[in-house]
Amino acid sequence: MPPVFRFAPSPNGFLHLGHAYSALLNFERARETGGRLLLRIEDIDATRCRPDYETAIYEDLAWLGISWETPARRQSEHLADYRAALDKLSALGLVYPAFESRAEIAGLIAAREVDGPWPRDPDGAPLYPGDAKSLSAGERERLMTSGAPYALRLDMAAACRRVAGLTWNELGAGPDGERGIVSARPEAWGDVILARKETPTSYHLSVVVDDAHQGVSEIVRGQDLFHATSVHRLLQILLGLPEPAYRHHALIRDGEGRKLSKSSRSTGLRELRAAGATPAGIRRSVGLG
Repeated sequence: MPPVFRFAPSPNGFLHLGHAYSALLNFERARETGGRLLLRIEDIDATRCRPDYETAIYEDLAWLGISWETPARRQSEHLADYRAALDKLSALGLVYPAFESRAEIAGLIAAREVDGPWPRDPDGAPLYPGDAKSLSAGERERLMTSGAPYALRLDMAAACRRVAGLTWNELGAGPDGERGIVSARPEAWGDVILARKETPTSYHLSVVVDDAHQGVSEIVRGQDLFHATSVHRLLQILLGLPEPAYRHHALIRDGEGRKLSKSSRSTGLRELRAAGATPAGIRRSVGLG
């Protein structure tokens, strides 16, 4: 079977040079190996994703000379797939609802840090500090039926007890040069969110389900997601999904060394194109000329 690659942007802003680099790497890998390139639109965040951003993704990729198999998979059309995966994890006793608001979680962390720094995940976010796992089944049911907001979290300790010797095959390189067989450390992330009351999935859950459904065999993505691979490998094992190979690549950074991002309003491809940039110039600017 030919290898399968994917580019999976979120339509919550315009693509920038970092996206162009990742998309071009996937396109080149597919062409070099006689493989297939799929496009996935990760649009589960209904509050931030917009149709005009999605249209811009198609336009920007086509302008760069990138082609993909159609139709693109849109996550918002496959919520039942994520709900089924969540139900499977719940049946294993690995999912619990947590009812604290973001403000309440911040308060819990502040109280705990009186005695010293609270542990943080590889992205620098504090681990979940609450005690929702200790709520009785009756109390959980009462809170959920009352309409209270909640997040469904993975019981990381229980999940890790089910899996031993978790690794992945790194064909690229991690932030510290990690390559080859890499030992996964999902426990570093704490009890990650798998879904919320209003959305039956999260990034971690949907990405592993989508990759399995689409038969993706090699995942080419930025080093900012290297450590998240530990969580993805854990979920793949728990859900009985196939293991792809991973190829993490260096990030495109601005003049101050910061990675490009939509949240920091990095210059978009559309702006660069309007200013006279060409596809060949974009390739050269990301080191692929």
